[in-house]
Amino acid sequence: MNRVKINPEVLQHNIEVIDRWMKEHGAKWTLVTKVLCGHVETLRVLQKLGVRSMGDSRLDNLRAIERIVPDFESWYLRLPHLSAIEKIVSLADVSLNSEIAIIKALNAEAKRQDKKHRIIVMIELGDLREGILPGTLVNFYKQIFELSNIDVIGIGANLGCLSGSVPNVDMLMQLILYRELLELKFSQKLPMISAGSSSVLPLLLKGQVPRQMNHFRIGEAVFLGTDLVNGGTLPGLRDDAISLEAEIVEIKEKSLIPMGDTSQITPFEMDIRDDSESASGRRGYRAIVAIGQLDTDVTGLTPLNPAHRIAGASSDVTVLNIGDDDAGLRIGDTIQFRGNYSALLRLMIGKYTERVIEPSVDQFAADLRDTKSTSIPPAVKLSK
Repeated sequence: MNRVKINPEVLQHNIEVIDRWMKEHGAKWTLVTKVLCGHVETLRVLQKLGVRSMGDSRLDNLRAIERIVPDFESWYLRLPHLSAIEKIVSLADVSLNSEIAIIKALNAEAKRQDKKHRIIVMIELGDLREGILPGTLVNFYKQIFELSNIDVIGIGANLGCLSGSVPNVDMLMQLILYRELLELKFSQKLPMISAGSSSVLPLLLKGQVPRQMNHFRIGEAVFLGTDLVNGGTLPGLRDDAISLEAEIVEIKEKSLIPMGDTSQITPFEMDIRDDSESASGRRGYRAIVAIGQLDTDVTGLTPLNPAHRIAGASSDVTVLNIGDDDAGLRIGDTIQFRGNYSALLRLMIGKYTERVIEPSVDQFAADLRDTKSTSIPPAVKLSK
């Protein structure tokens, strides 16, 4: 049986560590739940931990969160689209925006629903994802800041999400200057600068993030502990919150190189780091596990056993070189993997792999009560 195992105790650890970093910086933060794809049991864990500010890029996922955590603050993290304005206003307290026409449509719908919709104005700082050009900022803000049912709570940016632009202090200082410009020009306070993500955490730990940058949207660091800038795991975080168990369906001693002529006829290209010359003529044990490219991004998987190396994958199976002997592994046993964000996202959204909480949500909740553990306070709770 293939299983994605989610450890709530590790999630609790990472959330508490990041929450401490945020408090020390004087910032608020929103937990980005996109990678969970609305997984109910993990959302129950977050609810037990007291997380009350969550962001997602799919409206169905926000609806799933609302069923589990009815009092949470919801952030819609994909640029709003005109065909879904009604649902966005209904389901999201805050959205990220860069188009005047969209903001005016949000305003009209919010007025119809008799509510205020909060927005962050996104500014392009070099990653070439969403955001208005800085030179247009004053004119842009002039057209939206007096809309009756829109509350502009701040400005923000996305860094490192598309082009891999590494956040730096100069980029963050630009946002501070842009906020000061708008506040002076329009005599209206903008309480939030939301440009923090998992990619900004290395700067935060070095003490290089300006205090004025006071809101973070963090997902990958919670679920994987990843240091996106330097590689590896961020100091103090754990990387074992989520793992994959894949069942062995074949294990045999075989040649380590293919026989006959080869060509790139496989539809799945993989960067296999193997010295073919040294492997020439050698034999070893190979295990096949019942997980493939249809289930996940196999290139994002890393076997927990450092002696195991992925040799390749098809749509349905992955082949591993496991060494000069079978290490006692048998058919039906499992091999464990860590996954990067891409691999985890596809595992969580797919329908072919079981997802389990270990220990169970109920056991975890009981342990929380027994230890009188304090829950994480609401990360962001703006007045309604």
